[in-house]
Amino acid sequence: MKLSWTIFLKDETGAVTVDWVVLTAALIGIGMLVLMPVAFSANSASTTVGGEISSQEIGYKSQ
Repeated sequence: MKLSWTIFLKDETGAVTVDWVVLTAALIGIGMLVLMPVAFSANSASTTVGGEISSQEIGYKSQ
């Protein structure tokens, strides 16, 4: 039993897969942290632009 436990602990067969999963999760997490402020700023800017466009009068005024 002890020999099989030692062999299991020294086996590195799935280590690369675990590394890729951790790196991918970290990349997704960092991407979400970076994109959240950008998304909220874009929403605020589009609301401001939409308000300005809707306040403009359509047509022209005769003199």
